Amino acid sequence: MTEQQGRLVLVVGMPGSGKTTLARRLAPDLGAVRLDPDAWLVGLGLDPHDLPRRGRLEALMWDHTRDLLRLGAAVILESGLWVRSRRDATLAGAREVGAAVDLHLVDVPLEERWRRIEARNHEPGAVVITRDQLETWAAHWERPTDEELSGYDLVEWHRDF
Repeated sequence: MTEQQGRLVLVVGMPGSGKTTLARRLAPDLGAVRLDPDAWLVGLGLDPHDLPRRGRLEALMWDHTRDLLRLGAAVILESGLWVRSRRDATLAGAREVGAAVDLHLVDVPLEERWRRIEARNHEPGAVVITRDQLETWAAHWERPTDEELSGYDLVEWHRDF
């Protein structure tokens, strides 16, 4: 039996940019497991804005991701990864287990993201986000540089989700 290389697909972007929509489209084409911390937290009846719980869940998801990558699986992580230090650590951790790493950047203007979130806030089970939260979080966004992007096996920019 030959060993297959794992593939980590990072779907990176701010809330409302279309990460989940893109990840759902990519998963069947790649035969990938899709991991979305918001969906897991909501599914468990937990507040997705509870940072300590989110941190613990994301750490468990990361351990699970690395196990899957070691087995040669494709895994899609759609946790946002707004800051470079987190993206760098994720890239390094995937490389440690011999995985290829792709980055799909979903980059949509703030006003469009707010329009989408405002509509989504009224859906059952939605992770409700306020305009103030969205603007505060936008200040933490570190758009990947060309130098950073050169470290990935595949990079795709998406502006239409």
